[in-house]
Amino acid sequence: MTGRAVVLEEFGAPLALRTFAVPSAPAGGMVVGDCYGGVCGTDLHLQQGHLPIPLPLVLGHEGYGTVRELGAGTVRDALGAELAPGDTVMWASSIACGTCPPCRRYREPTLCENRRTYGVNRAVGDGEALSGSWADTIVLQPGTTVVKSAQGVEPLAAMALACAGPTVVHALYERRPVRVGETVVVQGSGPVGLAAAAFAQLAGAARVIVVGGPAERLELASDAGIGDVHLDVTGADDPDAVLEQVRSLTGGGADLVIECVGVPAAVAQGLTLARRGGSYLVIGQYTDAGDTLVNPHQIVYRQLDVIGSWAFTGAHLVEYVRMLPTLAARFDLARLVTAFPLERHAEALEAVRSGGVMKAVFTG
Repeated sequence: MTGRAVVLEEFGAPLALRTFAVPSAPAGGMVVGDCYGGVCGTDLHLQQGHLPIPLPLVLGHEGYGTVRELGAGTVRDALGAELAPGDTVMWASSIACGTCPPCRRYREPTLCENRRTYGVNRAVGDGEALSGSWADTIVLQPGTTVVKSAQGVEPLAAMALACAGPTVVHALYERRPVRVGETVVVQGSGPVGLAAAAFAQLAGAARVIVVGGPAERLELASDAGIGDVHLDVTGADDPDAVLEQVRSLTGGGADLVIECVGVPAAVAQGLTLARRGGSYLVIGQYTDAGDTLVNPHQIVYRQLDVIGSWAFTGAHLVEYVRMLPTLAARFDLARLVTAFPLERHAEALEAVRSGGVMKAVFTG
C-alpha cells in the first residue's frame, strides 16, 4: 500500500506531491488514513526556513483521520476509550521526551528540549516518511497522544481550530485565564485569534473585541458568532484611530489583551490597549519574525502582567476535543474552513498567505 504526501524539499521552493510506501503500524502506534491536514500559519514560516528543521519533510502538524491499523499494544486512546480500526481520531502534534529539565523538573513539557513534532522535525530520511498530516496516510509513533474524535462534530468543523484551539487552551487554562466579566481584546483575526475570542466567550468574558483584518475575515468571524465587536486595523486609513476606538470601547483599556498576530510590531500596540493593572498575553510570536521597538514605560506605567505562551501538549489537545461539541454548538466552525485536495497544495498555501481563506484544510 502506498500513500501520497506533500513534501518540503527546499526552503523557499515549491512543494512536491510524492508517493511513499506505507509501513506496518509500529508497536504502540498506529496507521491513520483518510487524513485531513490543516494549514497553519507556522507552516508558511517553515516553508520559508524561519525555523531550523530537517529536510526533506512531509509538512502538516494538525490532523484528523481514520484508524487503519493498530500496532501491538495499542488498545486505548488518551481518555481510556477502546480503539479499533475504523475509529476516527485526532492526535497531538508533538511527543515530549519526559526526561529533560522542562519535562521532569519544571512541569513544562511544552518547553521540552527534545520534542519530536509531526510535520516539523521528523524528516523523510529518518525512516519516518509519512510523519506529517499533509498526506492521505500518516504513521503515528508510540507516545503520541491520540483521542477519539468528538461525536456529532463534522471533520471540517473539528479541523477549524485544530492547532489554534489547543494552543489557546494552554494559554488560557495555564498561563493567564479569562475571568468572568472581563473585557478582552484579541489582536488578530486568523485561526489563533478566533480561537482565543471563542474560548474567552465560553469562559464568561463580558465583551470580546477582535482587532484584525482584512475586513472579509472579520465579517466571517462575525457570521460564525465569534467576538462581540470586530474592528479592521489592517485596512484602516488611520490605524491609530482604530486603536483609540478600542481604548474608548474598553473605558481606557481591556482587562486582558491577547496577541495572536505573529507580527512583532503588534506587541508595542497591544501594550497600550490594556488597562492599568491589566494583562498582556502573547501567543502569536511562534516563529522569529524579527525585533520591534517597545516602550517599556507602557509596561511599568500600566503595571502590566506580560505573559508568553508556547505551543501545547497532548493534554491540551485532549481538552480541545472535549470542548468541541460545545464550541461547535455555539460557533459555526465549519464556516471558517475551505477544503483543498492534496493536488492543489500550492493554491491552498497561496490562499492562506494572501488571507483569501480563513483556514485551509487538505483532504487526502
